[in-house]
Amino acid sequence: MPTALHDHPLELHKLLPDLVEQGLVTADMAQRLAKEPSTQHPLEYIAALGPCLERLTQWLAGHVGQPYLRIDPLNIDVATVVPLMSHGFAQRHAILAVAVDAQTVTVASAQPYVCGWEAGLAQVLKRSIKRVVANPKDIQRCIDEFYRLVKSVSGADQKVAVAGNVDLLNLGAGDKEPDANDAHIVNIVDWLLQYAFGQRASDIHIEPCREQGRVRFRIDGLLHDVYQFPPQVTMAVVSRLKSLGRMNVAEKRKPQDGRVKTKSPAGVEVELRLSTLPTAFGEKLVMRIFDPQVLLKDFDQLGLSSEDQQRWHAMTRQANGIILVTGPTGSGKTSTLYTTLKRLATREVNLCTVEDPIEMVEPAFNQMQVQHNIDLTFASGIRALLRQDPDIIMIGEIRDQETAEMAIQAALTGHLVLSTLHTNDAPSAISRLQELGIAHYLIKATLIGVMAQRLVRLLCPHCKRAANTAGDAQEAVGCAQCRDSGYRGRAGLYEIMVVDEKLKALITPGADVQALRRASLAQGMHSLRMAGIDKVNAGLTTLAEVLRVTPGDSDTNAFIVGP
Repeated sequence: MPTALHDHPLELHKLLPDLVEQGLVTADMAQRLAKEPSTQHPLEYIAALGPCLERLTQWLAGHVGQPYLRIDPLNIDVATVVPLMSHGFAQRHAILAVAVDAQTVTVASAQPYVCGWEAGLAQVLKRSIKRVVANPKDIQRCIDEFYRLVKSVSGADQKVAVAGNVDLLNLGAGDKEPDANDAHIVNIVDWLLQYAFGQRASDIHIEPCREQGRVRFRIDGLLHDVYQFPPQVTMAVVSRLKSLGRMNVAEKRKPQDGRVKTKSPAGVEVELRLSTLPTAFGEKLVMRIFDPQVLLKDFDQLGLSSEDQQRWHAMTRQANGIILVTGPTGSGKTSTLYTTLKRLATREVNLCTVEDPIEMVEPAFNQMQVQHNIDLTFASGIRALLRQDPDIIMIGEIRDQETAEMAIQAALTGHLVLSTLHTNDAPSAISRLQELGIAHYLIKATLIGVMAQRLVRLLCPHCKRAANTAGDAQEAVGCAQCRDSGYRGRAGLYEIMVVDEKLKALITPGADVQALRRASLAQGMHSLRMAGIDKVNAGLTTLAEVLRVTPGDSDTNAFIVGP
């Protein structure tokens, strides 16, 4: 690094020629930038005119010969790195500690030529400093968020320690003048929700443990550690969320359910479903995030092939009968049903649902929630709906014989019924209905078809590369955009079994599932694994990911990849 440039902030006019040479900035843009003075960081100032700030940061790291780091808050142990320097020191020098070990502290900065703070920090911490170049906006945002969070956690912990009892915390959301302790907990909960939205989390887990409470986010189907709270703070956060979800804050001995409505940073109304569970160290709370933009998608976004879309639309156009969507929890059944219902809910149709709970309030449907405490079950709910002159009925889940019988009854009396079952594949739905006590002739008379589904992680578009196999298969690599997982986002795999006359002949008492499967494949059904292989050949996911989420195919050569 040139000595003359040490301890000098970056200067725009010195960067512009190199940026123009690299093609990151046009000559016209450089002239315009040079004329207008700015107090912003040079890269932020340039990025305001169009170029990607992250790409500019990456270029700067290479230009000055320092490692580049894309800051991922999930990879930073906030509680460990924040105490390494004061908020004022971090703010003054626009630096952020991002990692620490016995010998080294890694510090992110967007001013590679400013080193005046290094020697003093190394002396105080008794560790060497390893510098990395990071996005100036990310550094500033993380300084603000991390220090505010740690201050809130510390403040809440001290207040709780003084009070000696978490129940003395005033956690009511409706108080006009909340005390300082309440403000700390409010800040923590606010950060938690904003952070979850920013990280595309589908679930938030708050888990009490002996030493520290743990917070984890489920992102693209996998859990990631986020933060650790002192046990009393964990309890206070859970109590705050229970209060927001209109749950009984004092009742800690039995599971409870609640709901919270809020808005994402983009201003979209989002619903959170809360569930508590008493454990050895206190109440565990899980929040499922129901984002309308995730739940309500177009059919093209769901991942259905054009052939499967035609089959599904043909099934849902029927005037009466039962259509089942099967798969394990978290396989996207709700998204498929809501997207389908949204399309079917025209002004000429009375569409009613009975759910436990209502996943998302949708004005186009008439939705009813199961209430077990007043004996409003799925079965009694369907019975009530049948007196409401419905055309289409959606039942959240067929769990028992009574619900199954009422669904069959609804289909026999001229209604289209959509519901879900928990089975491994589409043909198994028929044996599952028989296990619930439904006679084979009633299944023949009412079942239109079954769709089984799974969610498969998609390859990160930023880092995937061609695999050394036939066809267009790609492999996962891992980059900062996907947290080195190689995957970003998910799409559905679908197996659609249409119950035609040939299949009806095989629906007998104790029906042979393998015979049903073979007949379904012969009539054109693509199994889940075959659907996955299509996505592998299209370069959207990997064979390992398909094998992870799909049941085995004994009747297909689904392992063959390539044209």
